[in-house]
Amino acid sequence: MDHMTVSDFFPMWNQLEPIQQMRLSGSAAPRTIRQGTVIHRGSTDCVGLLLILSGQLRGYILSDEGREITIYRLFERDICLLSASCIMNSIQFEITIEAEKDTEVLIIPPDVYKEVMEQSAPIANYTREIMSSRFSDVMWLIEQVMWKSMDRRLAAFLLEESALEGSSVLTLTHEKIGNHMGTAREVVTRMLRYFQSDGMVKLTRGKVEITDAAGLSALAD
Repeated sequence: MDHMTVSDFFPMWNQLEPIQQMRLSGSAAPRTIRQGTVIHRGSTDCVGLLLILSGQLRGYILSDEGREITIYRLFERDICLLSASCIMNSIQFEITIEAEKDTEVLIIPPDVYKEVMEQSAPIANYTREIMSSRFSDVMWLIEQVMWKSMDRRLAAFLLEESALEGSSVLTLTHEKIGNHMGTAREVVTRMLRYFQSDGMVKLTRGKVEITDAAGLSALAD
């Protein structure tokens, strides 16, 4: 893991006053989040701003019936803003954030970040950019769910996972895939069996092996 500091996460760092830089750097606390740990749950939580040093976080929403759908993922050098949603009074967002892998973060307390954001136009503007990007992710997802068929969405998801893991063999249960995509395990199983019959994947217990990436890519597009 690179030795990153708070300044590495803010491209406008040099535009901040020294006292503002000290407030942000001095308040940032390191934390290790183990895989599978939920670090933020709903708008009543306000953990703070998460600066991701390494690992992988997943943001998802949960229906009343308990069905999940992944909104976005965050990686090294990303900033998790919705874990500090209380700094933005107009935003109430029922999102859950969990660690998909062991993750190292720096946490800036929400009151500190809000104080600096109210003093610094560059920080306020950057915060709005991050929030705009997250809502673009949400709008993209809505478009996918509404207009793209399940087989195309699943093909794209498998290819994305393969790229993230650097492997054609994915250690994923059908239930976990369903959680990412906001659909039932049975739907995923049916679709994967269809992919297998077409020679695009090979299914074993708890694993999906991509055997025809080109075929999946053509379907996804």
